[in-house]
Amino acid sequence: MSDDPVLIAGGGIGGLATALTLHQIGVPFTVFEAAPQVRPLGVGINLQPNAVRELAELGIDAKALDSVGLPAREWALVGQNGATIHAEPRGRQAGYRWDQYSVHRGRFHRLLYDALLARAGSGAVQLGLRATGYETTGGGSVTLHLTDGGGRQTRARGRLLIGADGIHSSIRAQMHPNQPPIHWGGALMWRGTARAKPFRTGASFVGLGTDRRRVVLYPISPPDRSGRALINWIAELWVDPGHGWQQSGWFRATDDRSFLRHFDDFRFDWLDVPALVESASEVYENPMIDRDPAPFWVDGPVALLGDAAHAMYPTGSNGASQAIVDARVLGAAILAHGSGPEALAAYQDRLHAPVSALVLRNRGAGPFGLLKLVDDRCGGHFTDIETVIPETERTAFMASYKAAAGFAMETLNTAPPTIAPGARVPGN
Repeated sequence: MSDDPVLIAGGGIGGLATALTLHQIGVPFTVFEAAPQVRPLGVGINLQPNAVRELAELGIDAKALDSVGLPAREWALVGQNGATIHAEPRGRQAGYRWDQYSVHRGRFHRLLYDALLARAGSGAVQLGLRATGYETTGGGSVTLHLTDGGGRQTRARGRLLIGADGIHSSIRAQMHPNQPPIHWGGALMWRGTARAKPFRTGASFVGLGTDRRRVVLYPISPPDRSGRALINWIAELWVDPGHGWQQSGWFRATDDRSFLRHFDDFRFDWLDVPALVESASEVYENPMIDRDPAPFWVDGPVALLGDAAHAMYPTGSNGASQAIVDARVLGAAILAHGSGPEALAAYQDRLHAPVSALVLRNRGAGPFGLLKLVDDRCGGHFTDIETVIPETERTAFMASYKAAAGFAMETLNTAPPTIAPGARVPGN
């Protein structure tokens, strides 16, 4: 077996989960990250129970996750009049063996980074080196091309290369040189956080509005002494995408809050969206984007993972969760097949088809499709939701989505561990 390490291009959530998994099973690796330092930036994300289970098996337990967020108790959809369309418990409240967590993305990322350095040492992650391409050799190794912040080029040799370098992946671009451009379907998003009193259960994830005009809100911290928590909010508006994204950046800070006029009527006795947004210290604007599913993720000793493989709309809170699951499935494949191309092929065989289907499902509104159904049937205003969309239909819709996204409760609760405790790759 080659003495070369596994190379991981990208030190985001997927790349760090892969590194932690490789460390756990005894495979040498090096992570190369373009950013010169790791800072806890960003807003909120949700980690579904399937990902929380994998994190627990990596030693990232509930105590650790509580330091960067809190368990979600409820997932709810609300019509334009503020009335409940569908609500269900989440995580252990629903009967899962693991919670769903609402976390601050940057703090969660830093948690993974600090855990990796504590376990594998400071040399495990090389910062300030951006992956620009790769080449394979007949001897079964792969060379990663890298560029530092000053434009100097260098190379690293490994037994495998995992491209976890995000939606703008250079590894994917080389693997698929004729890939379509990033897909934007017309949705603009404004995101931020603000301190406010939590709503509903105090730990509820709420989607409010329609498929064309929607607000998503959830707390990512427990309440402080004043009773206020850090609330993550996302305002989404669909516009004409005919001319493409016209701004200069994909995720940029903005002082312009004129978008709030589209959500001015989202004021109820339990929630005032305009007031919440106005109290945010920072607002970020970006288009909702994804990529068409790639026909394959593997090129010999090179594999794509996370957003590089399957960037998807955030409508189902699947992006970070799926990247974590990717890393664990990859680790299980290496245990079964060794740290060579056969493992990458097995990883692709397991995940490519269902995750590609999930990308397209999320492009079609994902679980928020219920909001579209209600809007189509009654304009989002109703007195009795049962006369619009009965509970049996709502429950079946959500069950179908959970199965597609890999966190159907009975299946997840009874599945064996992805990686058996103590499993190690022989000879490493």
